[in-house]
Order: sequence, then C-alpha cells, then structure tokens
Amino acid sequence: MGAGGRDFHDFNVVYRDDPEANVVAFTATQIPGIDNRVYPASLAGPGYPDGIPVLPEAQLSELVRRLGVDEVVFAYSDVSHEDVMHRASIALAAGADFRLLGPRATMLRSTRPVVAVCAVRTGSGKSQTSRRVGRILLDAGLDVALVRHPMPYHDLEAMRVQRFATLAEIDASHPTVEEREEYERPVELGMVMYAGVDYGAILARAEEEADVIVWDGGNNDLPFFHPDLLIVVVDPLRPGHELRYHPGEANLRMADVVVVNKVDSADAGSVARVLEDVAALNPRAIVVRAASPVTLADGPSVRGRRVLVVEDGPTVTHGGMPFGAGTVAAQQAGAAVRVDPRPSAVGSIADTLRAYPHIGPVLPAMGYSAEQLRELEATVNAVDCDLVVAGTPIRLDRLIDSRHPIRHVSYELSELGAPTLADALAPVLERAGATRARRRLAAR
Repeated sequence: MGAGGRDFHDFNVVYRDDPEANVVAFTATQIPGIDNRVYPASLAGPGYPDGIPVLPEAQLSELVRRLGVDEVVFAYSDVSHEDVMHRASIALAAGADFRLLGPRATMLRSTRPVVAVCAVRTGSGKSQTSRRVGRILLDAGLDVALVRHPMPYHDLEAMRVQRFATLAEIDASHPTVEEREEYERPVELGMVMYAGVDYGAILARAEEEADVIVWDGGNNDLPFFHPDLLIVVVDPLRPGHELRYHPGEANLRMADVVVVNKVDSADAGSVARVLEDVAALNPRAIVVRAASPVTLADGPSVRGRRVLVVEDGPTVTHGGMPFGAGTVAAQQAGAAVRVDPRPSAVGSIADTLRAYPHIGPVLPAMGYSAEQLRELEATVNAVDCDLVVAGTPIRLDRLIDSRHPIRHVSYELSELGAPTLADALAPVLERAGATRARRRLAAR
C-alpha cells in the first residue's frame, strides 16, 4: 500500500530479489493520477516479466480476496496512527496479515557520510532545514548531493535515476509543481539534486560525485539511507501531532537532532508542549530552536488589498495545515482581505478543495499534470482579487499566465541561539572532509 514512493523503495530493497515472495499488486492513494498503471518489468526484475499493477487503494479488500494475498505491507507516510489501524483492519478483515517494514530492513548504507532531514508532519519546515544543512556543508568547501524522497508521478522507467544540476535540466524533465517546489531552490544554491525510483542506483551515482549526501525526506517518511546524523523537524503550530502520526513519531524517537521550527509564529504554550514531548520521547536529542521568517519579493503593495494566497500543495492537503507561508506573508504585509478561491475553482482544483475541507481561504498549488496546471491557471484568473501572494517555493509566474500581479514569498531557516545546526554537524563535517581528501588523493 503506497503513494508512489516508499512502496516502490520497499519493494526494491526487500521483495524484488526474494524468491519466496510474490508481490501481486501495489495500491495507490494520496496523489491524484498515480494508480491504474504498471510498475515496469525493467524495474521489478526478472521475477516479474509483466511488471506489477498499481491499483486504487479502494480495491484493497477485493484484491486480498481475489488474489489470495497473505500479507499487506503499509508503505506511505503522514497518516494518523488511527488511520493506519483502519487500513490494518481492512486487511485483517479480508484475511491477510498486516505489516510495517522498519528502518533496519529498508535503509541503504552509503560509503559517504549521510545527513538525513525528516519531520513529524508534512509542512513542518523540512525543506528549508535541508537547504540550511546543505548551505553549511557547501560553505565548508564540500561537494553536496541532496537526494530527495521520490515523487515518481511520470514514466517510471525514465525516472529510474534523476540528476539535476541546473534549472534547465529540471525543466527538461517536465516536472510537477511539487517536484519544482523541492528541486529548484537547492539547485539555485549550488547543490546537485537526485531523485527517482531506484534508490540503490541513485545512491551509487550520488556517491561518485559527493563528499556528503543529504537525504531530504518527503512528508514525514523515514530515511531511505542510513544516516550518520538524523535531523527531525517538529512543528509547534500543530502541537501534539508529533505523537499522533506515522511514521513521524518514529522519526522523533530516532532523532539525533530535533529542530523546533516556527518558534517565532507559534504561541509559547504550544512551543512548551512540543518541547515537553521531545524531552519525554527522546531526551538524548540535541534541540535546536529555529524560525522560518518570510520575505516578499518586490512588487505591488499588499497593504489594504484583496489578495489571493497560493500555498504549497502538500502542506495544506494531506499535511493538514489550513494555511502556509503565503498567508503569513500576506498578513504581515497588511492585506485587507484573503479572497476565498473555492467559488472560482475549476476541474480537479475544485475537487481538491472539496476533498480537504479544512483548507482555509487559500489555493493549493496543485500541478500533477499539464491539465491540472491549466486548471490552476484558470482558477487563479477567475478569482476577483487585486494580486496574488504565492507561498509556494517555485516561481509561479514561470508556469502560469496570471492576469493578476504575483508577489512571491521565500523563507529560509534561521536558528535562534545555541546550539545551531553547524554545531550539530561538526562530526559530519570532520568525516566528510576526510572523505574529500581521500577522493582527491585517489584522483591524482
């Protein structure tokens, strides 16, 4: 059971070469349009000459009974503990065992130092934390490969191993909006981005050119690579969620470093609650307090204006947040009204807003296909507003033709006081420096 990421990885490292296992199907959810396709034979291996079908999760009970399934493996992230057990109950009632694969079975080991950045929920601030880690490593003179959690929403064979060192290379892959949100800024900072489907092959490629590898986890998933340092981001805007979501709680319990983000925007009581939970679950972890201040790019004044806020899609959909950085920036800049896009939404954008009724008066930046991107554009242009504030990390004006001026929001992690991420990274920097020296010596 998956969402086009962890499920493929677990199959590749646990089941693909196991002669005792016969994987009869993947099921898919969370991401639109990733079911009713085939995991290709070229990736599935010689035991699966026809590939493996990817089917809707809604068919789980029928599949277990019709295909005589012995075991259902849960393999996706950012799901409440209660919802995980609901899925387990479906599998059990249909007659199958239900399994969660752990880190020991699924983490790959690297010949390079690995820093993994994970979170307890989608939208906690993992991406800016990964960028901050990468910046510290780059400033130390190291070659950095940032390996992103999979987003295999296109041709799986073509996406087996992806490497991006320029924006042009990202453009050439015809990425979704979600992929752009994760790839563009690190590349602009000078990191080489890797992603894809086969993370054994990806790791081998990254090791050829990197002194240190940064794993940037998707949602709140566990790392695919065994980390020398595990950094986990918690979110005091959602106090208590660090105890309620899978596998976010497991991440917190394993963390070497916990970044308590957004302490500048959360109330003191919520920050205290999160710190108490961290101390109870993982008292040995180094705790770094941080903020993610927002910056509005130049453009027309927001003060007193009617504003459409566009937010990062995953944060406000399955991440459960009613708002994101765009809303914070619009409020700080004095917007008079945040215009509700729901009456103007068209096609799959309207479907998304109905599927996630918790979302406030914001528009999620959905763009998993060219058609959906056109529907996003049509929705933006149908909204009666003065301007758009875009809280997604991408340059929205590169992707849609908006009749409204767009002001883009950026945000980077800023540690508050000590210890800092640089302090926590000191042992990794030392090891990575030694790795670089050996690489240079071998190249002579």
